[in-house]
Amino acid sequence: MEIGYLQIFILIPLLSWMAGPGQAERLDPPKPELEFLARFEGLLEAPVLEVGKVPGVGNRRIIPITGGKFEGPRLKGQILNNGADWQVIQEDGVARLDTRYALKTDDGALIYIQTRGFRYGPDDVIAQVARGETVDPNKYFFRIFIQFETGDPRYAWLNRAMAIGAAMRLRNSVIYDAYLVK
Repeated sequence: MEIGYLQIFILIPLLSWMAGPGQAERLDPPKPELEFLARFEGLLEAPVLEVGKVPGVGNRRIIPITGGKFEGPRLKGQILNNGADWQVIQEDGVARLDTRYALKTDDGALIYIQTRGFRYGPDDVIAQVARGETVDPNKYFFRIFIQFETGDPRYAWLNRAMAIGAAMRLRNSVIYDAYLVK
């Protein structure tokens, strides 16, 4: 039996597709979905500690987190007065955020939380935020990545949770909505 050019043209791609390595080309990674976790309202009622300009890093500030609350369908409680945002303002004006603090749920579980993210926007808008003025949060970018740790078995699912948040800064507080990445 003679194989013609047309059969080869069809047969070779078909065989290579069936052979294996190209099989991944038929699959797509799953598309992530978001599930609302909770609204966090952190109080910032203590003086900001201005560490100063650190060479190669930026302007380091420590902003104490003095309390607050959080509430959502699976998580509710208080933000404890024991953490801070170890923030750096870069030369380009971008605020690099790095918060670490503790949560206490209404049923007594302790949860460590860390957020990392960025806040930036037009100079005039960021200046308004810095003065503590109420600013439409759609006028600047303020997003965070959130990780949790706990030894409480009721909330063990948080140890492997990946969450993101969209935030806004007010005079003496930060408010953000957190979403689980599913």
